[in-house]
Amino acid sequence: MAAATTNGTSDDLRTRTQQSLLASKRAQESNTSSEANRKGRFGGFFTLGYKEGFSQWWANVPAAAAEHAVLSYVPYLQKPPTHAQTGTAPPSTNDSTMSVSDNPNKEAAPIRTESLTDPYGPRQWNSELVKLPGKNRALNEFSVERLGEATDQNLVMLHGYGAGLGFFYKNFEGLSRVPGWKIFALDLLGMGRSSRPPFRVQSKDRQKSISEAEDWFVDALEEWRVKRNIDRFTLLGHSLGGYMAVAYALKYPGRLNKLILASPVGIPEDPYAVNADMPDPAQSTLANEFSQDQEETTGYINPKIPDAAKTAGDNNNFLNARSKAQKPDHKGDDNPPSAPRKPLPKWLTYLWDANISPFSIVRWSGPLGPRFVSGWTSRRFSHLPPDEAQALHTYAYTLFKQRGSGEYALSYILAPGAFARSPLIRRIHGVGRQMISLNGTSTSSVAVAQQKRENGVPVVLMYGENDWMDIAGGYAAEQKMNEEKERILQNATTKERKNDRGSAKCLVIKKAGHHLYLEGWEEFNAVMRKEMVDVSKHSSGD
Repeated sequence: MAAATTNGTSDDLRTRTQQSLLASKRAQESNTSSEANRKGRFGGFFTLGYKEGFSQWWANVPAAAAEHAVLSYVPYLQKPPTHAQTGTAPPSTNDSTMSVSDNPNKEAAPIRTESLTDPYGPRQWNSELVKLPGKNRALNEFSVERLGEATDQNLVMLHGYGAGLGFFYKNFEGLSRVPGWKIFALDLLGMGRSSRPPFRVQSKDRQKSISEAEDWFVDALEEWRVKRNIDRFTLLGHSLGGYMAVAYALKYPGRLNKLILASPVGIPEDPYAVNADMPDPAQSTLANEFSQDQEETTGYINPKIPDAAKTAGDNNNFLNARSKAQKPDHKGDDNPPSAPRKPLPKWLTYLWDANISPFSIVRWSGPLGPRFVSGWTSRRFSHLPPDEAQALHTYAYTLFKQRGSGEYALSYILAPGAFARSPLIRRIHGVGRQMISLNGTSTSSVAVAQQKRENGVPVVLMYGENDWMDIAGGYAAEQKMNEEKERILQNATTKERKNDRGSAKCLVIKKAGHHLYLEGWEEFNAVMRKEMVDVSKHSSGD
């Protein structure tokens, strides 16, 4: 497949800075401008009517019930287990945390699906609140494991900013088909139905405050790993979850069998975002998350991405991709590879820098909250059956309206526009290349004579064909990790080279955008299963 693609075409793919929107879509918008004016300025953006929005606000569906409704669409499960230790009461106006119940009656019994009704069974599904050290610190966990066989591998899934584990409902069944694997999905601390302790950053130093914000999430993940007595695992992170997955791999080396980053945020470097004064960049790709319709993701075949680069990976030369991306030349090009990045409104930038999250607006808006949320959910989930889309909308709203906690870390980690204040492109080459103790743990208190270097971690970066996240950053990261591998192994023995596990590759999921695990779930699941089988193969020594 790769042979059918010229190097020139591949370079065009790697140097694009943003996916173009559909020209036909622009034409449709132009032709229907009079209709939009008739509906009013915001009539076409917030699809939920005032009456419907008020009814949803008044119903005040608990987050646990909304999560249960979404997970009920998992194939063969129907009645998913859902613990009631968090998210069963409406948000309190006085309490700064999501209340956590110790009542054992609110725990959920595991659900077992048998082979008669589950062709890939028997499997056991579980919902649990995993308590961590410290006050009001606990992670919401959903897991599925195959019964009647040994569990040799674990996959941990991390969602994106403000989302929850329920967004992976299209993936649980498909990924748990792989023999020997147990699947865990976690709500990040301070998000979803995990506990929501007050978020605070103590340091006034810029870099230290970034590290504190990252540690808020990755320390909780490490504490969860210890609590679950898991030695090594495969880590999948989407968007902000991908950023935190890299941060985890760097702070806690020696724990990952493979790192999979699905449209990760924070890889490219932007001169505005890394500035010490943290000014707002003039333009941003983040606006596409709220303005891009599903027709521009699931219904669009991007002609600038060759088929050979989709899911199969692209083995063509990309060593000059970064330099080309820095110096684009579109003279005489009738089809430039990217549309201009959309500027963020000044009021939104002000709120961002003031650490007022988008979810604060949802909470403050009262009965208008569901209507505001519909502006996003109607675009993200319009490709789904109406009942599933409605369940996800309700689920998103119930999470967005919870008391603020982990969401406040975002302004310390990202500048307005989804560019990292400490870009991963500066650090990602260290994944799998750090010094650890001889028994494979961290070196914080180990003498130099008792240390060894990690022998690499396979890293997979996945993007949607119509992803608003910059795929060029993924190829730049691939290049940087492979360069580091060559540097480390330049004087290595034949045996050391053979034992090195480090690798990096960038894949594209067809007809999907930023939420590729949901928009292109069938292909995403197939790719994930292949990567999981690869982990099992190498772990067994085959």
